[in-house]
Amino acid sequence: MRSGHRLGRRFGWLWGAYGTSALGTWLAFGAFPLIAVQVLHAGPAEVAALSSAGAAVGAAVAVPLGPWVEFRRKRQVLIATDLVRFAALLTIPAAFALGVLTFLQLLLVSVVVSAADIAFRAASGAYLKTLLPAEDLLVANARFESTSWTTTIIGPPLGGAAIGLLGPVATVVADAVSHLLSALGIRAAGGDEPRPEHRKAARMRAGDLLDGWRYILADATLRPLFLNTALFNGLVMAAQPLLAVLMLGRLGFEPWQYGLAFAAPALGGLLGSRLARPLVTRFGQHRVLIGSGALRAIWPVGLVLLGPGTGGLLLVIGVEFGLILCCGVFNPVQSTCRLRRTAADRVARTLTAWAVTTKGATALLTALWGVLGALLGPRTAIGLAGVLLLATPLLLPRRAEAHPGEPDPEPGPGPGPGPGPEQEQEQEQEQEQESVPEPDLESNLMKTQKPLR
Repeated sequence: MRSGHRLGRRFGWLWGAYGTSALGTWLAFGAFPLIAVQVLHAGPAEVAALSSAGAAVGAAVAVPLGPWVEFRRKRQVLIATDLVRFAALLTIPAAFALGVLTFLQLLLVSVVVSAADIAFRAASGAYLKTLLPAEDLLVANARFESTSWTTTIIGPPLGGAAIGLLGPVATVVADAVSHLLSALGIRAAGGDEPRPEHRKAARMRAGDLLDGWRYILADATLRPLFLNTALFNGLVMAAQPLLAVLMLGRLGFEPWQYGLAFAAPALGGLLGSRLARPLVTRFGQHRVLIGSGALRAIWPVGLVLLGPGTGGLLLVIGVEFGLILCCGVFNPVQSTCRLRRTAADRVARTLTAWAVTTKGATALLTALWGVLGALLGPRTAIGLAGVLLLATPLLLPRRAEAHPGEPDPEPGPGPGPGPGPEQEQEQEQEQEQESVPEPDLESNLMKTQKPLR
């Protein structure tokens, strides 16, 4: 990011709202499983269902939200989904105070929050595309990425301290309040927003639910990125529970060592997000996308060598640092590519389909790797995930292809939001033969999606 680059007051409010919400989410990281265990005395099967089924059902519920969001003013949707999350989360401390909290309520709140997260992410991408010119999208996405990793570093330790002093319900309150503050910040941004097109049909048809997937699969660049993201994120996240079992069980690491092994490498994400734009400026967007996407896949296989003691701890920190550093570069570049290649009237549907598929793939692969871990052992299952990850770069786009509606301008005054004129497209094709002219918090492997509560 170039020093002193301003993106305007409205983006500043949006950025501040995102940071507040992200901090609240990380403060409450792990709060729901803790409440289930400590307050409701839930067993392992119930805790697993809370983590996986809540996200999967929430993703399914979010499927019809894509077309719905597409034809609404995005700023109003952002405020509404923040308020929904605020209200849903606040029912947890209220029920706890009244002594009527149940596991079913935790599960329902998890579903509502997961669906609202997807709708918020879809609306925020569409809103950002109308808010900023095309050449500023990478700067904006890099700032979101940097903020995400910063809150990842400081949130869990603060949340852990709050849980120790006040109990896990206190961090749920903090998370709820963060969404309320986010809604107030987005409302304070003000400004006019283009009115979305009216639907041709009065009612939504069943086929409309698949519009996002159709658009992705028909695009020569979005299709491989979509498949790569779903498989990569799913395999990385599927190995995490097995790694916890291996480290905290057989290898005898202390809980604080396990936390350190994943908190310290988050600095790599902060560094990577700062490097994203300078690297694109020097090497071109397509090369950075392919390079960082390939490099991030080589690290996880090293976890198969994990052993006890300080050496094992340093190995995990090194592997995770390298992985997150590459993700910190890849994520904002990929998010920018996705926004630029998607037509303005398809962004919400496309991002919804993307998030639903990613969450669904993660839930499915996590369940599958749990079975493999039981059959083959945690270390073998982790190694298998690492080997399969080595093949994921094959799904990255092989060539840079121009989008017919939106060129990627040189630094300087750029086009407004939406498709650029044909003259600028021809100039871009001459200047950027080796970059993708048309290049989104999951999540980073942790940002492209918010953590499950």
